[in-house]
Amino acid sequence: MKRVDVVVLNWNGWRDTLGCIASLQKLEYPNFSLIVVDNGSTDGSAEHLLRHQPGLELLQTGANLGFGGGCNVGIRKALERGADYVWLINSDATVDPQALSEMVAVAEQNPAVGAVGSVLYEVAPADQVQLWGGGKVQLWRGGSRHQRQPAELDFVSGASLLLRREALQAIGLFDEQSFFMYWEDTDLGFRLRQAGWRLAVAAGSRVWHQQSASLGQGSPLLDEYFTRSGVRFLRRHAPLPWFSVSVMVGLMLLKRLFAGQLARVRAVIKGVAQS
Repeated sequence: MKRVDVVVLNWNGWRDTLGCIASLQKLEYPNFSLIVVDNGSTDGSAEHLLRHQPGLELLQTGANLGFGGGCNVGIRKALERGADYVWLINSDATVDPQALSEMVAVAEQNPAVGAVGSVLYEVAPADQVQLWGGGKVQLWRGGSRHQRQPAELDFVSGASLLLRREALQAIGLFDEQSFFMYWEDTDLGFRLRQAGWRLAVAAGSRVWHQQSASLGQGSPLLDEYFTRSGVRFLRRHAPLPWFSVSVMVGLMLLKRLFAGQLARVRAVIKGVAQS
């Protein structure tokens, strides 16, 4: 039975994380360990988590390293102690008892599979598909589209992402230097495929995801991070980066200008300047 280390990244959300942990403790897969990484929380998360879960393996980064940087702390720990697979699961998600078993089964069927995703569902209604594993990227216009039904994927979402040890050793972890937040799982998916690894989805792996954006929908700071990461991604992967970046940024600016959201317009411009 392959060893899996499950990594949960917490940032100022210990209540959600406790709910996620409670569901993980019901997993039927017999050979897994749990690592929680606290990503520089300022709400006393570490104390709350340890009080409610004595004996919890909790790694503290000491600062907010972003999504990729925080996850990398847990991934490195998992690889150091010999995990065959690392499962990244969002702290605002709860999982079906068979979720991990189904993912490992899919990975074990084909050694060329480097990453496996789950089928993510809305919390309410609980049978509504939110995301079928991951998504596709329109490189020419700089856009990303989440899949809600079976399809060939360009990337697997970091909300539920099982990674094979050998794939990580071959291509490296998340690029935390380029992507503080957003596009890091997309970049990882592209690097996996470029190196010859395949992406898959375990249809029987069910995860319920609250999809609560940490910065809040419509936040100027979200626009800033998204734009900065998006420009860096397109410069790396698009056939004509200058064209794709121009289209992506132009569409974002027009949408916000027409809506009269000047703070968000400034955030997009700032994100481009920082890229």
